[in-house]
Amino acid sequence: MLDLTKLAQQMQGISQHLTVEAVATRQRLERAQFLIEQARSHQDELVELQETWRDRMIFTAATPIEPLDTYLDISAAPVAHTAIATDGSQIAPSHHEIAYCYLINVGRIVLHYGQSKLPLLDSLPEVFYRPEDLYVSRQWGIRTEEWMGYRRTASETTMLAELASALNDEGRRLQMRQQGSLSTQPSFIAHPSVAMVDGSLIHWFLEPMPHEARDMILTPILKAWDQLRSLRVPLVGYISASRSGEALNFLRLQTCPYLAPDCGTHCAGKTERPPCQVLDPLKDTALWAKLLEPGQRSPLWRSSAKILDLYGEHTIHFCYVNVGSEIARVEVPAWVAHDKQLLDSALSLTLAQVQKGYGYPVALAEAHNQAVVRGGDRSRFFALLEQQMIRAGLRNVGTSYKETRKRGSIA
Repeated sequence: MLDLTKLAQQMQGISQHLTVEAVATRQRLERAQFLIEQARSHQDELVELQETWRDRMIFTAATPIEPLDTYLDISAAPVAHTAIATDGSQIAPSHHEIAYCYLINVGRIVLHYGQSKLPLLDSLPEVFYRPEDLYVSRQWGIRTEEWMGYRRTASETTMLAELASALNDEGRRLQMRQQGSLSTQPSFIAHPSVAMVDGSLIHWFLEPMPHEARDMILTPILKAWDQLRSLRVPLVGYISASRSGEALNFLRLQTCPYLAPDCGTHCAGKTERPPCQVLDPLKDTALWAKLLEPGQRSPLWRSSAKILDLYGEHTIHFCYVNVGSEIARVEVPAWVAHDKQLLDSALSLTLAQVQKGYGYPVALAEAHNQAVVRGGDRSRFFALLEQQMIRAGLRNVGTSYKETRKRGSIA
């Protein structure tokens, strides 16, 4: 039980600390605005420095692919359009339950606007109980609980491509009925569409994984993205309350006091703070909150995360969007970023989703609601599993004494 009396004694110290931090943040923001003004005049030189010395830099900085003073208004979404989204949840495996297994539940959402079509709002559960599902990751030193989360990410992406393909097949059948023949267009989806996932498209967790384990997760993800690309359905990773500092890290090149940003020679191994960290711990969203008006986006940036070397043509680009309620980070693959029509469509539909969801994309919110596994769902899952085990003739079915005692605690 939380002792509020003892906790209250610490509140004064926290409030004083936050007051000091607020003043420091304002100073860092002023410095960041001054640095970005300076960097605009020789942006190409800074990009060239970054490309030349990338291997010697000890920080990850995104690369701007548009002028730093690009603040563009996002166009309004067309009346008729479609939003597709997936999100996942899970029941983690536990040795204290009646059986060691785990469940992944993926929420599926397809919302049609201006088309007089019913939406899709459901979830698709999958139970993993075979030894090859439960223990395959242990050969690489990856816990089953972690592997379950990675599998969930792959399932969400695969399901997203399947929903887009189903929408395309529906458009193909409709065109056949109306015209009697198929057009030469690569996609039969009649109206602008966007495929959305909650969170980053940069899967940082893959970087330290062994190659074989990484391929089992990344290969189906990239295959699904290839499918979306062939259907010309832009993919968007929507990040609320982003903590990234990739864009601000580019300004560290502007503050570097040396002729070349050779961090390995000048700064690595030293105890004092590098002189280019004058903006830390400021985040990208704080700067763009000062520079963007509601409905505007920042310049496009190309992420320099090392894991993206494995993404091929799907290298991730991003921009920041003032959606009104916050500054959101919107990520897209390279094939969306370099196609103006797809990019404009992706951003306009994303902004429309935020407006319809009163501050957060409604399709993603509904996908989460469909996917989430609540306490009652967990109990019913294990009750159903217990019934099946008893019917199969298994005896001594039940939870561990520890789990039973926790559930019946009198405290």
